Amino acid sequence: MRRLDSPIPVESFSQSFLKQNPTPSLFEAMTMVNGIQPQLTCNVCNTGDIRINGMEGPYTMVLIDGMPIVSSLSTVYGLSGIPNSIIKRIEVVKGPASTLYGSEAVGGLINIITKDPLSSSRFAVDINASTLGEYSVDLSTKITSKKATGLLAANGFFFNRQHDINRDNFTDVTLQNRFSLFTKWDIERRQDLPASVALRLLTERRWGGELQWQRKFLGGDSVYGESIDTRRVELIGNYGIRKDLLLEYSYNFHFQNSYYGTTWYKGQQHTAFAQLRWSKTMGKHQLLAGIPLRYLWYDDNTPATAKLNANAPSKQLMTALYLQDEWTARKNVTLLTGIRVEHSNIQGAVVAPRFAVKWQPAAHHTIRLSAGNGFRVVNLFTEDHAALSGFREIVIQNDLKPEQSWNANLNYSGDVHTAAGIFGWDASLFYTWFTNKIIPNYDSDPQKIIYDNLDGYAVSKGVNTQLTWTMTDGLRAMVGATYMDVYAVENDVKTLQQYAPRWSGNYSLNFPIRKAGITIDLTGKWTGSMRLPVVPNDFRPAMSPSYNLLNAQLTKKWPGGIETYLAVKNMFNFIPANPILHPDDPFDRRGGLYWNANGTPNAVTNPNGYSFDPSYNYAPMQGTKWLLGFRLNMQ
Repeated sequence: MRRLDSPIPVESFSQSFLKQNPTPSLFEAMTMVNGIQPQLTCNVCNTGDIRINGMEGPYTMVLIDGMPIVSSLSTVYGLSGIPNSIIKRIEVVKGPASTLYGSEAVGGLINIITKDPLSSSRFAVDINASTLGEYSVDLSTKITSKKATGLLAANGFFFNRQHDINRDNFTDVTLQNRFSLFTKWDIERRQDLPASVALRLLTERRWGGELQWQRKFLGGDSVYGESIDTRRVELIGNYGIRKDLLLEYSYNFHFQNSYYGTTWYKGQQHTAFAQLRWSKTMGKHQLLAGIPLRYLWYDDNTPATAKLNANAPSKQLMTALYLQDEWTARKNVTLLTGIRVEHSNIQGAVVAPRFAVKWQPAAHHTIRLSAGNGFRVVNLFTEDHAALSGFREIVIQNDLKPEQSWNANLNYSGDVHTAAGIFGWDASLFYTWFTNKIIPNYDSDPQKIIYDNLDGYAVSKGVNTQLTWTMTDGLRAMVGATYMDVYAVENDVKTLQQYAPRWSGNYSLNFPIRKAGITIDLTGKWTGSMRLPVVPNDFRPAMSPSYNLLNAQLTKKWPGGIETYLAVKNMFNFIPANPILHPDDPFDRRGGLYWNANGTPNAVTNPNGYSFDPSYNYAPMQGTKWLLGFRLNMQ
C-alpha cells in the first residue's frame, strides 16, 4: 500500500538515499536514519548490531522481502554482508510488530525490499575505492526468457590494508574479503497469481588484532588475533495459490568458524520458514490472516549446546496464527486491530495483541496512534559474541525467562505546499515498558559478564522529529533529531542503558546543478553522550563525548548513463580515544608483567587490575577518508 494509507507509521528509503552516502553494506547505510544507531560492540572483530530507539540489536528484526532471513547467529556479521546494490528500498517500523512478525520484532523491524527483475537495468556497474584501501564492486544484469525474468547481481568488498591510528598495535578496523552472489526470478503467470524465487550466496573472511598477526598464529597464544570465516545461503520465494491466498517461504544456512585469541568458536544454523497468508477486502474491511511455521536448528562448540557432556543442538519450532482487520470506519478514520497466538517449544504459548488508529483531519495531515505487545526468546550465545572477545567469563545467574514489552507510539506527519516548494514534518512520541528484560552486567566483576532477568522493569521513551524541505528548483534539505531516555530500574535504582545516547540527530542537503549535470550531497550524524562499559578505576570516562560525522559528495552525470562521484567521509576526522583496554597484554598472562602466577594483578605494573577488554566503543575507528567511484546504468 501507499505509505500515506498505512495505519502504522512506516519510513521508506529508496536507492537515492543509499547513493547520497555510498557505503559497502546495509549496516553502515543505516547510520543516516533518524532514531537508528548501528553500534559496534567489539573493537577487534567489529561485531555489530542495529538499534532502534536505543534498544539493543537483538530487539530489531531484519527481514529480506518480508522473510525472517537475518536472525540469531547471523545478526552478528550478517548485516555487513547485505550489499546496497540489491536493495530497491528499505522500510523501517519503530516499536513492536509482534502480531505479524512474532518474536524478535520487539524494538522494531527493518524490511529490505530487493530489486524487481522486471524494472531492473539491463546492465549496471558501481565501483569505488577509498584512500584507506577499501575496494567495492557491484555488478548486475537483467536476464529475460519467455516465461521468466531474472536479475543476477554480484558484490565484492576487499580491504586488506592495516591501519593503527591510535598506535595501540591493534588494527583499527577488521580486514575483510567478502563476496556475494544474488539472483531473483519473477515467473510469468496470471497477473493476480505472483511467483518469484531469490537465492543469495555469501562468503566472507575477516580478521583483526595485533599488527604482526598472521594466519599461522590462528588459535595460538603468541600473537593475539580474531579471525572469522562465514558462509551463508539464503532462499526466498512466494507462490500465489489463489487471488487471496499466498504461500511465502524462506530458508537460510549460516556457518561460522572463528577464533577469538585462543578461544575457538564454531557455529552453524539452519532456519526454515513458511506461511500461508490470506487477504480479502469485504466492504470497508481489509482482512488479513496468516499461519506461519518456523524451525530453527542451531549448534556450536560452547556449553550452550551441550548437555551432560554430550552435544545437544538447540531446536526451536514455532507455529502461530494471526488475524488482522483494517477497517475504514469513516472517510478519514482507519482502525486496525490484530492478534497473534504463537506457540514454541521454548516459551510455550504467547498472545500478542495490536491496535492502531489513523486520522486525517486534513488532506496533507495524518495522526497515527498505535500500541502493541512484544515478546522475545533469548539465545545469549548466538547474540552476544562480544563475550567471546577478551577474557570475561560468561555467567548465567538463573533460568532465563522470555522478555515481554508493551509499546505505544503517537505519530504526526504532514506537509505544506507553497510556491517555493513542499515543507514536511514528521514527529513521534514513543514509550516501551519491559518486564523480564535481560541486561548483561559488565560492572559487578571486571572478569565476568553476568546475565539475569531484571528484577524490576526497563523503559525506553522519547521523541523523534524530522523536517524536510523540497524546493521547486530541486534543492532538498532534511534535519532530524531523537531525544530518548532508556534505563532500567531494579531495587529502586535507575541505571542508564549502555550505548543509548540521550540525543542524536541526522541531516542532509541535496543540491542539483542541472545545467552542469552535477549534484552536491551533504550528509551527517550527530551523536550525543552515551554510557559505556567501564571497569572499576577505569581511566576512561564512563560517558562518551558528543560528536558529529559529516560527509560530502560530488556526483557528475555523463552521457550514456555514466556517473562519477567523489566523496569525503568523516570530514572533522573524529576518532574515539582508547577503545581497547590493556592492549599490551591481550592474553592476560599469569606470571607475566601485569599478573602474578596466582591470578592477582601485579601491584606495581597493574595496580588497578586491568584486563584486556575491547568492548569500549562509541564511534567508527576510521578518520577522514576519500572515496572515488564510477557508475554505469544501461536501461
